Amino acid sequence: MDSSAQTLDLLRSFRGSLYRCFDRRADALFDLTDALLTAGTVPSPVHLSLAPLHRRGWGSFYAALSRGRIGEDSLRELLALRASVGDGNRPRVYAVDVSVWDRCDAEASPGRGYYYHPSRHSAGQPIVAGWAYQLVAGLSFERDSWVTPLDARRVRPEEDANDAAVEQVWGICWAACRTRVPRPCSSSTPATIPSSSNAAWKAAAPTCWCGCIRTAPSTPPQMR
Repeated sequence: MDSSAQTLDLLRSFRGSLYRCFDRRADALFDLTDALLTAGTVPSPVHLSLAPLHRRGWGSFYAALSRGRIGEDSLRELLALRASVGDGNRPRVYAVDVSVWDRCDAEASPGRGYYYHPSRHSAGQPIVAGWAYQLVAGLSFERDSWVTPLDARRVRPEEDANDAAVEQVWGICWAACRTRVPRPCSSSTPATIPSSSNAAWKAAAPTCWCGCIRTAPSTPPQMR
């Protein structure tokens, strides 16, 4: 089989697995996903329903958002598996970042917190009221700007972002190890995470399926 046919088969397999991660309103969610990937910048979310690959009306768009359900654990496992395909015995390296959705005027919005923002200010300070979402992406050893999105979760004001990062990366490692042949892996986080999170990273370190144990942020893997 030539490389183009193999690539097409991999894409077809991934799309089939992605579809099975949608528990409710699967067809509408799948079309919405295609629209997000192909429509580019749009003035409002409902304009995604005008994308050529969105084969349903705007009513289906809103139904997907309000009534659709996604199997989060299945989706995490799928992304972790695809991210580790073809990486040989190289360790996994992850980048963790927090993005803030500012909700300055939504005073009744539940769970708002105050977060740093690089371009918006409040009372002369680079702080806005809003929601914080922490993203985890897999990095490659190639010289390019591509990353692999692996996980996203909302970090509430009462939570510690560093502890949340440890939990996210460790969950990705478990998901990857459950879905492929065991091999050495590294569960590391960026060096920007303070050393105060080391205790959480090392605490209760069980052996994962590939035989590795939790390590401190930005350190080589330790093998049993």
